[in-house]
Amino acid sequence: MAGQVVKRGKNKYLVRVYMGLDSEGKRIYHNKTIHGNSKDAEKYKNKVMRDRDMGDYVKPSKELLGPFLDKWLEISVKPRVAASTYKGYKDYIKAYLKPSLGNKSISKLDPLEIQEVYNNMIKRGLAPRTVGYAHGVLRSALKQAVKWNLIAKNPTELVDLPKKRKKEIQPLTPEEAARFMTYTVYSSWKAFFSLLLASGMRPGEALGLKWEDIDFEKGRVHIQRAFSKVNDEWLLEVPKTTQSRRSIPIPPGVIEDLEEHRLGQEEVKLKAENYNDYGLVFAGKNGDPPDYRNIYRRHFKPLLKDAGLPDIRLYDLRHTCATILLAAGENPKIVSERLGHASITLTLDIYSHVLPDMQDQATAKLEALLFNDSHTEKN
Repeated sequence: MAGQVVKRGKNKYLVRVYMGLDSEGKRIYHNKTIHGNSKDAEKYKNKVMRDRDMGDYVKPSKELLGPFLDKWLEISVKPRVAASTYKGYKDYIKAYLKPSLGNKSISKLDPLEIQEVYNNMIKRGLAPRTVGYAHGVLRSALKQAVKWNLIAKNPTELVDLPKKRKKEIQPLTPEEAARFMTYTVYSSWKAFFSLLLASGMRPGEALGLKWEDIDFEKGRVHIQRAFSKVNDEWLLEVPKTTQSRRSIPIPPGVIEDLEEHRLGQEEVKLKAENYNDYGLVFAGKNGDPPDYRNIYRRHFKPLLKDAGLPDIRLYDLRHTCATILLAAGENPKIVSERLGHASITLTLDIYSHVLPDMQDQATAKLEALLFNDSHTEKN
């Protein structure tokens, strides 16, 4: 059965398409006002009729984006992600998506207005990475809306994202790293700092270690959980990816630091009136998880200053480990596994600054293997 296009005024048309019968035998019609010319209206009518005939038609939902996002968070997101990830999604929705799009019907969202929201975020000085994260949240939510037959297609698929500025990392040089290790001798957090630098672990992974995760005989650390902070509360969470759950061999010197640290912790337990023993390798004086910010402000930054080193983040010790290994010619696959990256591609992308030196080393090896002997014989 054909549809109708009825002119309702200047550049305004009503499209009416018969969709079938309801459960009571009454006729159902799809009505839509099109602002444009007659060709736009005919095009829309033909699309609805084609979708109807192919079984692809989805009745437009009147649900607003704001309430839909709340429902999506509770039903689809919360049961399958870590608490910190859930909070991140919720924060981005509250800060960036609800204020600009929350009162829009999900069936009426179009790529242009979503694009305008992203462009305005950039104009406000927000980083492309922030826009990309907000886009990822909205795209995932609307992808679920398609699965739930609330919308026919996902409008975020047609939006252009701003070009991301590559985040500069600040690894220490090998000489600076050695100087850093020398000055850790004066710190009560020596074992923590040396472990981060030698293992390439994330700080949260190191803070999530329990003594049962360290094999002192084989010199290995087994990463099975990580600390994250949600609403001022520390949580032990399982790593997000299979690659993050890994076993890392560490140098004997770090094992010695950890053994010394364990003895010091036992002394603290004996002196403490009330020690909450959770088995954590790195704990506060009462056994509770330490405050990451305090470690950074009271111990790490002063150490850097005393050693005359650049003002880096704790996370940059991880970058330092990776950079030193790659620059020394270590196989990128091994480095990627040590860091717990999801793929070697991610490793090479982050540490692309090391690649030119690796190419120079490869060229020197080829020269030694293929040409030196033959050149010597000719001479």
